[in-house]
Amino acid sequence: MKRTVTETGSIPFTTKQVNDPSLPSGSTKVKVPGVAGVKTLTFEVTSTNGAQTGKKLIRTVVTKRPITRVIAKGTKRQQRCDPNYSGACVPIASDVDCAGGSGNGPAYVSGPVKVTGNDIYDLDRDGDGYGCD
Repeated sequence: MKRTVTETGSIPFTTKQVNDPSLPSGSTKVKVPGVAGVKTLTFEVTSTNGAQTGKKLIRTVVTKRPITRVIAKGTKRQQRCDPNYSGACVPIASDVDCAGGSGNGPAYVSGPVKVTGNDIYDLDRDGDGYGCD
């Protein structure tokens, strides 16, 4: 005797990783959680004297597609700011000049910035406690 039997099975989800410049370097965040899919399997089952003697897969149908898990990997470089200034991030570099000025860098800052320590980059040319103003 032959009969048709259906069963459901799970389809595992895959994982892909994408770079995310808005996340700090080295960090990760799940952007899309993965969800397993479902498949329906149809078998032809053969029985002899009430006992199963054969089982043949005749059709597989994807009932629900799996959803890929997406993990974002942070690529944003953390900028280190000089503690001698506040109000804007003055990068730590061999030389820092005011953006839009006549300095030759290699780093620049858009001001104004308050001098809270030593004015090591000579940004406060007029001595009023603020640079790039």
